[in-house]
Amino acid sequence: MRSQFTRALLCSSLLCLAGCNDGSGDPKAQIGANPVLPDIQQYFLPPMHIARIVGWKKDETPTVAQGLQAKAFATGLQHPRSLYVLPNGDVLVVEAKAPKAAAIKRPKEIVMGFVESWATSGGDTGASNRITLLRDSNGDGVPDTQSVFLDHLNSPFGVALVGNDLYVANTDAIVRYPYTEGDTKITAPGTVLTPLPGGPIDHHWTKSLVASPDGSKLYAGVGSNSNITENGMEAEHNRADILEVDRASGRWRIFASGLRNPNGLSFEPQSGALWTVVNERDELGPDLVPDYMTSVKDGAFYGWPYSYYGQHVDPRVKPQRPDLVAKAIVPDYALSSHVAPLGMAFATGSSLPSAYRSGAFVGEHGSWNRPVLNGYKVVFVPFSDGKPSGPAQDVVTGFLNSDNQARGRPVGVALDKTGALLIADDSGNMVWRVSAAHPQVTQR
Repeated sequence: MRSQFTRALLCSSLLCLAGCNDGSGDPKAQIGANPVLPDIQQYFLPPMHIARIVGWKKDETPTVAQGLQAKAFATGLQHPRSLYVLPNGDVLVVEAKAPKAAAIKRPKEIVMGFVESWATSGGDTGASNRITLLRDSNGDGVPDTQSVFLDHLNSPFGVALVGNDLYVANTDAIVRYPYTEGDTKITAPGTVLTPLPGGPIDHHWTKSLVASPDGSKLYAGVGSNSNITENGMEAEHNRADILEVDRASGRWRIFASGLRNPNGLSFEPQSGALWTVVNERDELGPDLVPDYMTSVKDGAFYGWPYSYYGQHVDPRVKPQRPDLVAKAIVPDYALSSHVAPLGMAFATGSSLPSAYRSGAFVGEHGSWNRPVLNGYKVVFVPFSDGKPSGPAQDVVTGFLNSDNQARGRPVGVALDKTGALLIADDSGNMVWRVSAAHPQVTQR
């Protein structure tokens, strides 16, 4: 009976994939400081469409903007999710799988789990939940050393180095390890700096991490435990927040709240402000709610779950909190609905063409809940005077083929020591390196 009910729900969900008009607008109209926000649509079961993973064929590479070239930097990984470049140029690749979650009971989540399983690659085989080190000694874009740097981690994601202390944000704790420049492996046991909200549900399990410029604080992104509080408000305790952690004591406080799933925490180099990319809520229509990037203000509330984009009330949340809605801050810059931004890196260095010298690269993992796919690419948002100053530009595409199947899906992004762009592809199980096609023309 359960399997028949599941099939029936799945069929009803997938009817919209057979070519019907999903009623969505132009995704570009939802990019920038003033996105178009249509009327709310509510569903018993929302449309679901996720690109099936087919992988990269031999000699296939992503499509890049003019003046750039893309090459594989590392292959044969297991779900690479985020990247961190050490001061000596070594690249840490965080390979992670989601932790085991609480049992799924509601019909909608049974269907969602089935549909989302189409987008996995590599299954549960092979090593993961580790950090791999890549070393390119001569700077030719080909690593000559690859080693397991840290192993047996608990669904890791964020990494930050302060002095000789390396911090790893597992799904349930920030752990400190001793590090000496040049190390290719850490064998010393880690020390827990502070626990983080984890299971048993752990809906958004990735914990982004960044150190303050002076190294005294760590900032950790903790996503919500639901789409829109369907697991109860108690499950959201200290979630949908960015936490500020004192590095000396491990004590923390909520720095900003109402951020459904904050990732890609980074300090903008000109203003020194903390920025994040956020995955917004689902099931209000193909064009609601736009995911976004924003500066993060101390003590600010950004709306989730009670409202979105300032004072736009979400009627599904009971009871409402008009006091919080009244002070909800409008994000700085919309990235379009359901693109699922999971990585952000501000441009540094001078090896890329001049168009990419000031701004942020954003890895968009891609939509699952709108019939017309959105995201599945890396974009660049230009900045001026510490703020976004123009439309997002497609920099790396081609993760979708002509049949809307996914060769890969971008997650974390980083700039290597030469200034080239690195992209973690968690479904292609590789890291891409994007550099200037003609480096001599980019020199100052």
